[in-house]
Amino acid sequence: MTVDAGLRAEMLIMVERSDTAIKMGSGDVPVLGTPRLLAIAEAATVQAVRDHLAPGQTSVGTKVTLEHRAASPVGSHVEVVAELVEVDGRRLVFEVIARDRHRIVATATIERVVVDRERFLAGLAR
Repeated sequence: MTVDAGLRAEMLIMVERSDTAIKMGSGDVPVLGTPRLLAIAEAATVQAVRDHLAPGQTSVGTKVTLEHRAASPVGSHVEVVAELVEVDGRRLVFEVIARDRHRIVATATIERVVVDRERFLAGLAR
């Protein structure tokens, strides 16, 4: 594993009806739902380290703190940037910022742990 602080990934989405709080079941307004925003943020963290893990390794999410600050209506573009800010052994800490054209939409801290994929999956069978 060669994972160093500073790795980053960016994702750009256009909010679709399928991304809304209504569709996610997390509210009744047609704006980017928090669960969907979190999924995009986590995907960015995975993308940031994917090519830097050893064969057979993956990372799993363990802790999230997310502040969803502003609503993003259908049709708006949101950029999500994840940056690896701390590496503590197998523990990876990311800072995530989501922005639209006008403001910061959300901030998050996401922690992941690097695991051996086979051993992780074998542990599920117990």
